[in-house]
Amino acid sequence: MNWPSDPGRPPPAEPPGWPSPPAPAAGHRRPPAPSQPRRGLWKRCLWGGVALWLLTAIITYTTQNTNLLPTLILLGSFLIPAVFVLWAYERHGRDLGAPLILGCSLTGGILGVLGASVAESYLLHPSIWIFLGVGLIEEAVKLLALMFVLRRHPEVRGMRAGLVLGAAVGFGFAAFESAGYAFNAAVTIQGIDLRALLETEVLRGVLAPFGHGLWTAIAGGVLLSYRRPNGRFRLAAPVIGAYLGVSVLHALWDSMHGIALWLVIRVTDTNLSRELFAQGYLPAPTAAQQHLFTLFSVGGIVVITLIALAWLRSLAHSARSPGNDPRQGTRIHTP
Repeated sequence: MNWPSDPGRPPPAEPPGWPSPPAPAAGHRRPPAPSQPRRGLWKRCLWGGVALWLLTAIITYTTQNTNLLPTLILLGSFLIPAVFVLWAYERHGRDLGAPLILGCSLTGGILGVLGASVAESYLLHPSIWIFLGVGLIEEAVKLLALMFVLRRHPEVRGMRAGLVLGAAVGFGFAAFESAGYAFNAAVTIQGIDLRALLETEVLRGVLAPFGHGLWTAIAGGVLLSYRRPNGRFRLAAPVIGAYLGVSVLHALWDSMHGIALWLVIRVTDTNLSRELFAQGYLPAPTAAQQHLFTLFSVGGIVVITLIALAWLRSLAHSARSPGNDPRQGTRIHTP
């Protein structure tokens, strides 16, 4: 039976007794809608990953099986960065989508370490400004990697999106960089140094949340907050200022060992030759000098971290300020 068509009227209701659509056959079910990761998954990944890393370390140490070294290095290098990326996704980036955040973390991280390696090998030379050069190069390549990943996502912009995706790129960079440091610490002339590998992974894992992920989140947030609606990136003055600022923080972080050494010498008034000072260590330091060095080096890292966290907090607050929708700027258009 064909009902008369009238574009101005809705189709009439079905008369009583009208046959209903056939029910699905037994055993056939409609495919379930894709589910989102449950909140709190990052906690389970953290404790499960720590347990697996400890188990791998114990078995590697007891069996001396070098085939387990790649597993140990990958677990120790990627655990903390991956957990923080998952936390950022759960708390602030669900509307961005897991594929985009994962792409920023993996692709951005790999492109970042490759670009930094090439640029540093050709542009840097031993000098007093070498750490500033490292900071400028690594922060630049991470931002370029973020821009490359987002080149086909013109709708993604705004402070919140930049903070989340910038952190994803930074943590990806940190994970691959830590894997390289752990490998170099393990391989020595005398053979495999498992203790040095574990110490390197623990130290870099503890410091991972306060380094590359934090710095690139700041720069990425400012970068995407000035992105044009058509997807073009603007190198406005605040963007350049944020890049230079995080580069300086990066340089101070890397050079804190030398700065702490210089402060110890200045405070204790030791007549130390410039050549020995250039070696980066104190020959036969006193107990007071050792305590001062630890105080200055650790205290300097804490001060740099507090500055970066305060900066990040101010950017996050500006994204949530009255009159600004927290979702504004992260415009994901669905078909």
